[in-house]
Amino acid sequence: RTIGQVRDMILDFPSSLVAAGFFKSFADGTRLRILQALSIRELCVGDICELLDLSQPAVSNHLRVLNNQRIIKFRRSGKNIFYSLDDWHINGIIGMGMEHLKMNRSE
Repeated sequence: RTIGQVRDMILDFPSSLVAAGFFKSFADGTRLRILQALSIRELCVGDICELLDLSQPAVSNHLRVLNNQRIIKFRRSGKNIFYSLDDWHINGIIGMGMEHLKMNRSE
């Protein structure tokens, strides 16, 4: 392929910034743990606080970041808000990343 063809196949710069923001959301250990938990079941903030031994403001901040990137979604049930992964793609992204790390450890 020519350089021009490759240029046409890659993201333009503004789109690359949007994508980088999305992937940056995964670059935090606490957020990854929240996402792993949400890949198992829907949870409310209190559940996540208890599960990860974190304060409510800390969990809420992480959930806000993930929600802003459309990585998670929420639903209200009475006074509670329950969080889950936005769609199956997110579980795949996490799984592929974990598989990559697992594969690299054995080399």
